[in-house]
Amino acid sequence: MLVHPWDAPHDDAEWQLWLTTHDFGQLAVNGPSGEPPFVQPLHFAYDPERGEAIIHLARPNPLLPALTADPQVVLSVVDDYVYVPGPWQAEPDGPPEHGVPTSFYAAVQLRCTARLVDDPAETATLLNRQVGHFQPEGGSSTVAAGEAPYGRLLSGIRVVRLEVTGVRAKFKYAGKRSAEVQDRIAAGLVERDGPRDTVARKHLLRRRREG
Repeated sequence: MLVHPWDAPHDDAEWQLWLTTHDFGQLAVNGPSGEPPFVQPLHFAYDPERGEAIIHLARPNPLLPALTADPQVVLSVVDDYVYVPGPWQAEPDGPPEHGVPTSFYAAVQLRCTARLVDDPAETATLLNRQVGHFQPEGGSSTVAAGEAPYGRLLSGIRVVRLEVTGVRAKFKYAGKRSAEVQDRIAAGLVERDGPRDTVARKHLLRRRREG
């Protein structure tokens, strides 16, 4: 992923905070030699203090033997994306039809080393952590190895710890455009009021304010 300086996160806290509310992505794992990579959509629980993300997979998933063969993976997350029409981006001294259309989006790619968890007690602990992330209000029984209601189901899944070894993050929201053009884009997003337009506008204004 190309990251221009004006699209780079201002600091680690920016992308880490974004991941706390964007916890569905795609895990890319190297396939067998000569084959394309496996890509698995999934939920994950990212823990910035531990520097890891927790996932789980069904045992028949072909990613599991691929992870054993090569544990170097990429967890990719992209959201808050919108299409920006060309006239919105036109320079003030040029005709609207000369503006270049583009996409706005936020993206984080975590390069990780995967470790498959074998211990049933550790598996239960990590599953409880993952459920706690998505259901802080509770409502589900605690997972415990060998105990009902979930203990018998543990043999059908594998928990995977993804240790983060590198990060590429990008917030592409008109960072290189003049204030006048940014204002026009922000106004256009308000008027259009389509899916994700509000959050894209918030990113644009926040990054201009913090930059």
